[in-house]
Amino acid sequence: MKRLAPIACIAAIVGVAPATAGAACGGVESATAKENVAKGKPPLVIGDSVMILAVKPLAEIGFNVNARGCRMWAEGHELLAKRKRQGRLAKLVVMALGANWVIRREDIGRTRRLLGPKRVLALVTPRESGGGSGSDAGNIRAATRAHPHRLKLLDWVRFSSGHAGWFSGDGLHLSWAGVAAYVRCLRRALRFAGDPPRRGAVSAGARPRHPCASPS
Repeated sequence: MKRLAPIACIAAIVGVAPATAGAACGGVESATAKENVAKGKPPLVIGDSVMILAVKPLAEIGFNVNARGCRMWAEGHELLAKRKRQGRLAKLVVMALGANWVIRREDIGRTRRLLGPKRVLALVTPRESGGGSGSDAGNIRAATRAHPHRLKLLDWVRFSSGHAGWFSGDGLHLSWAGVAAYVRCLRRALRFAGDPPRRGAVSAGARPRHPCASPS
């Protein structure tokens, strides 16, 4: 089911001006990688409100982190475009969005083309409100199957299935136990932070050994 950005729904219902409503989403939460685990610039992870509690733990394992509540895919894409113009874009980018609005295959393709063939885009499947999978996760899985040398799957939906204690009451935002599991999941992407994989390096029959890892 298509989801509206929560703050946009609230604004429409109560007649709050967009600027005022947007303030309820909070500002950007960011952190710098504690150590560089990559060749070149530290890998970058971009998230929405689901990532807020995990910002510092993700920086501890080697990510530059940028999260903001209510963030949609288009905002994440524009953040990457700005960094690319500034020459600050890492070889590995992790996108963990989807709590707000929807993720389409064409959105993923646009971002893949922006990053170009020398970078890897890892995609985190988002849970729906209340828990479980939806069209966003399906689109991410399909895109990573179609472009296995450029897109890597971090299947948070499958990894977190059956772990109600990892989440708050909405089944979407993380508890502290969920933060630890989320960091374990995203850590799997760090092996792609070096040189990008060659086209054809992933065999058609390859299967990940872990729900939060694409085949190498």
